[in-house]
Formats: sequence, C-alpha cells, structure tokens
Amino acid sequence: MEVAKVDHHRTSLQGIPEVILARGKRTEDVARVAMAMYKRSKRFLITKASAEVYEGLGTGEAVFHERSGIIVAGGMGGRKGRVLVVSAGTSDIPVAEEAALTASFLGSRVETLYDVGVAGLHRLLGNREEIGLARCIIVVAGMEGALPSVVGGITDKPVIAVPTSVGYGASLGGFAALLAMLNSCVPGIAVMNIDNGFGAGCLAHKINSMVR
Repeated sequence: MEVAKVDHHRTSLQGIPEVILARGKRTEDVARVAMAMYKRSKRFLITKASAEVYEGLGTGEAVFHERSGIIVAGGMGGRKGRVLVVSAGTSDIPVAEEAALTASFLGSRVETLYDVGVAGLHRLLGNREEIGLARCIIVVAGMEGALPSVVGGITDKPVIAVPTSVGYGASLGGFAALLAMLNSCVPGIAVMNIDNGFGAGCLAHKINSMVR
C-alpha cells in the first residue's frame, strides 16, 4: 500500500512481529495496516491508540484497553514463563499495562504488582515471594524513579526500568526519573525510554523466552 510497507516476515527474523504505533497516523491508515496484518496472521498489536482508532477498525476480534492505549487482536499462542510488571504508583499503571499487554501478546505469562512505590516500602517487601518467582521484572516509576534500584537490590533477576512522565516541577516530564535509573548503582538494570512500556514488554519477553 502507498502509506506503508507491512513487514510480515519480522517475526521470523526478530521473534517479535511488526507492531503499529497509532500516534501521529491517520485512523484510516492504521486500520488498513492492521487489517493487512490480520488477514495474514490473524493478529495485530496497536500502541498509543484512542477510541477513535478502535472504532475505525474493521474486525470485531480486536479488544481496546483504554487505560494503556493498546488495541490487540489474537496473540502468539500459549503463555509461558513468568514476567512480573511492577508499578511505583497508580499514575504509572497506564505505562505498566502497556508493558504487560505487550509481553502477554507475545506469549509470556505476565503477573502485575501495582502501587508499591518507595513512599511505602513495606508494600513492596511484602511481595518478596512474587519477585523471586519471576524470570524477568519490569519496574515502572515516575517522580524520582527510585523503585527499580530498590527492586534490583533485592533480586538476582533481570530488571527493566521504565521511567514515566508522571510528576511535576523538577521531574521535567520524566527526565528526572530517566536520569535516576541510568545512574542506578545496582548493576545489570536495563533502562527504557520515557513511557516506553512497549519496549520493556518486548525485552522482557525475549529474556523470558531464553529460559527453557
């Protein structure tokens, strides 16, 4: 089609299919690309979407997750392993849900643990068993972005940190959290871009899939 070259072979090359970013695209263009994917594979994933995009799709198989802005149809089959998605605050849940839905769509079994930020550390420490059972942990946090370092300090599992744009003043739209995560003294933490729950879900799924 003139607006896009749909990559139907990406799964065989990368293990992850092409995903549609809806933001900045016309609704009709998103729908055309999604339908081309659905015709070939019976699945698609759309990120940063709106209700308008959802209503413009031509299939009743799609499900719109409004809080995360994710639209999903189909998936990659049975869920395996265990990815844990942790959010610092309730305001961080939209990005956390984007990560969780992405990893689940790709075929990982996902569990969530929300609103366990450092302002009430006992909420996190009361879930040590769930943290220990995970193969990979995504930690989503705004404000000062301290939670990934705390989680990384109590587990030997890979931690993927996701800064969010939640906050005000000196949080600078997520830059404070991003810099805090990049400067963590806990070794082995991977850091995503601001609000990039999708990227975290993809990386977590790849890590989770390496364990046999």
